[in-house]
Amino acid sequence: MCCKGAVNEPFVIINADDYYGFEGFKILYDYLTSEHKSDKLDLSMAAFILKNTLSDNGTVTRGICVADENNKVTDIEETFNIIREADGKVMADDGDSRKEVSEDSHVSMNMWGLTPEFMEILEKGFVEFLGGIKEGDIKKEYLLPELIDQLIHSGEAAVDVLETKDTWFGVTYQEDKEVVIKAFKELTEAGVYPNGLYK
Repeated sequence: MCCKGAVNEPFVIINADDYYGFEGFKILYDYLTSEHKSDKLDLSMAAFILKNTLSDNGTVTRGICVADENNKVTDIEETFNIIREADGKVMADDGDSRKEVSEDSHVSMNMWGLTPEFMEILEKGFVEFLGGIKEGDIKKEYLLPELIDQLIHSGEAAVDVLETKDTWFGVTYQEDKEVVIKAFKELTEAGVYPNGLYK
């Protein structure tokens, strides 16, 4: 919302504390610079493969994407406490039950391709969000995936799933730091990034 008035073209939004790789940016750029004719708001999402977003140091929460035959998102299932177990299975635990999830599932990592029109919807929704806050809700957040999910279910937006095989890096746990440092070192040595870019 801080970009309203400054960004007047299709744009990509990401979390500031995650590493996404470069493929996701390319596929979103290609999508956003091509023409889409629809009576809905045409949005897109870089869909990561679950196995490329797991931590070796604990559980993660991921939005598992369900798509239709046209590769449009129909639902984003917030899935908690996902971990790869010693036997190789990827399990999730919502507190009431445990279930196996496919490591090849598409997940949202908050890498969205949006349009300037989305800003108006975002601002309108924020006013409604603020109006609904009750005393004591000091940790309540205005979450982008929740708004987009509402737009999908109301029929106002269509979200294309754009698969990326990039590996996501993030420091969910303190122990992840060394893994991320090592990964950037390997990317630099492989020539993906110049020396000195990441320290």
